Amino acid sequence: MGAPNIRIERIGAEQQPVIVIDDFVEAPEKLRAAAEASDYQVMGRHYPGLRAEVAMADVDAFLAPIQRLIAKTFGFDGPSRVISAGYSIVTTRPADLTPIQRLPHFDGLERERVALLHYLNGQDQGGTAFYRHRSTGFETITAERHAAYDAALHREVAQHGMPAPAYIAGDTALYERIARFEAKPNRALIYRGHLLHCADLPDDLDFTPDPKTGRLTVNTFLWGQF
Repeated sequence: MGAPNIRIERIGAEQQPVIVIDDFVEAPEKLRAAAEASDYQVMGRHYPGLRAEVAMADVDAFLAPIQRLIAKTFGFDGPSRVISAGYSIVTTRPADLTPIQRLPHFDGLERERVALLHYLNGQDQGGTAFYRHRSTGFETITAERHAAYDAALHREVAQHGMPAPAYIAGDTALYERIARFEAKPNRALIYRGHLLHCADLPDDLDFTPDPKTGRLTVNTFLWGQF
């Protein structure tokens, strides 16, 4: 396998950067083997599936070569620290989604928070999409915007009702999709966590909890320093 192929795309009206890295790690099969040997649990009420912890030595190995890239892209003063890292498998079928899981989400309100999403399995498993909230025009949700966004969303849900139990896929009455990145084996996406985003899943996805065939990713959350 050759060197990683890196590009930076700026998406939406806010032109937020998304780093796309193909051939992200030299030996993805090692991460897949560790994932297959892990014990998975439901993690909180937001993620629609199962997670297992990634060994910190493995996180350090894939993070160290890109720390300078992350700092330069997001304007940080130095290396980012790891908040958490987990093998993740989407297992919740559309009919079982909670109301909040049917909408684009954000990981936090802070500009310092960065998500690193690493796809480990097949490219027939969808991708990741980013959205703009139509009525406010927000593509990122910050502490300053949160109250206005929350109030608008409550008004709209009262008017239109909750979305049907399904993963959002494309434009809706409330949201406009501004970018989509395909899931490819050993591709990584790195983006600010306050971007509105969600998994973009195919209609025929198998929601199996088996890490060998399921929609397996490594989800790493980082905290940068300004």
